[in-house]
Amino acid sequence: MNNSPGNSARPLGAAFRVLLVLTALHPLAVTGAAQALFPHRANGSEVRSGGRVVGSELIGQRYDPPLGPGQETPAPDLKWFQPRPSNGLGTNTVNTQYKLLLSGATNRSGDNEELIAWVKEARAAVIRDNSTAGHRVGPADVPADAVTSSGSGLDPHISPRYAALQVPRVAERNGPEPRRVERLVEDHTEGRTPGFVGEPRVNVLGLNIALRELVAGR
Repeated sequence: MNNSPGNSARPLGAAFRVLLVLTALHPLAVTGAAQALFPHRANGSEVRSGGRVVGSELIGQRYDPPLGPGQETPAPDLKWFQPRPSNGLGTNTVNTQYKLLLSGATNRSGDNEELIAWVKEARAAVIRDNSTAGHRVGPADVPADAVTSSGSGLDPHISPRYAALQVPRVAERNGPEPRRVERLVEDHTEGRTPGFVGEPRVNVLGLNIALRELVAGR
């Protein structure tokens, strides 16, 4: 049997060429199949409103007005439904425009003093921001997702309970009857997937788009 270097190099060269071809074709095939079968998901599950892309169904976003003079920390725009806290988000020196490229959990244990302080501060803010003249929010009314971030920090959903807690404040600041805002929450509540996995949830972006349309059409 001839095991000369020349004979060994030929199958290695052929294998390398096949590897290059498959490396190039595989992502193209996957991308093509995704575009053909699931174009909405393949393109980032974009959400459009008013003829333009306003976000993604899969990525949470904040609803804050521009920073005022001397203001360093954004305050929530309370006319909108607010998402979960996003303490896991970070910044870097390269990505200065979009913080979404850095995400993650807070990585604090349940008895961590810093996490406990965050939760207490968030609960106080939820009570303060959502209490109205005719509706007082108590500590027991605040659900866990209102004061804790998700594992990624980018959860686009909130619980129906947290959405319902925000209804009086949103109705008061926008003008519609509270029952009309309640119906928006009901219409945008998604069930378990596919009926038994996960928990019911509300997509905040979709809900706020519907709220804008409701207010504009009054």
